[in-house]
Amino acid sequence: MTQKNPNPQGKGLVPVLAALHHASDALCIIPKTVEQISADLFTSMFVLESRFQFKPIRGRKYWLYRYGERFQLSPVFPEQWSVPTFDQVIGCCELQEDLAWTLELSPEAAQDLQLLEYIRINRERFEQSLQASESMQSALPVYVATLPFYQRVFAAALASSLRQSMQLTGIAQLTYEQALQRLPAPLDDNNDTEHQD
Repeated sequence: MTQKNPNPQGKGLVPVLAALHHASDALCIIPKTVEQISADLFTSMFVLESRFQFKPIRGRKYWLYRYGERFQLSPVFPEQWSVPTFDQVIGCCELQEDLAWTLELSPEAAQDLQLLEYIRINRERFEQSLQASESMQSALPVYVATLPFYQRVFAAALASSLRQSMQLTGIAQLTYEQALQRLPAPLDDNNDTEHQD
């Protein structure tokens, strides 16, 4: 009698740690302000909460599509589909050298008021969760059990990268509000004009 493999995908602790190490290899860490951290974290989690079953590569472009109420990340460009099965092209995504994701909305998505409202509401919820966190570091997605394998690995690697960025700017242990107070004051355009005269 043969026993069933309890881990048929080979995604136990050792493969997770190996994938995490590989994802974090040779990271390019730079100091970031709380605004940059917030934007990177929101955009990255928006992408990582979509469906995909492949290991993303830094510097390669991917496309985010909407299928009904779900989002899916794909390496296939919109013009490469012989018969499109998606409902909407959301935009082009890229995994940066520090494992943060960027998302450039497609022209259609950028004009979609329903999508923009969806993003606005989710951004508000995200900001509220940052404000409720004990520190900026505690808000990072170190382990998100609800995410599938690759998404969970890249969220954890992103958390490590952003933690190092926050340590460089000295905001890792600060609350969101305290970190906002560290931002430089905006320049007064009127004062600048007066000094130039």
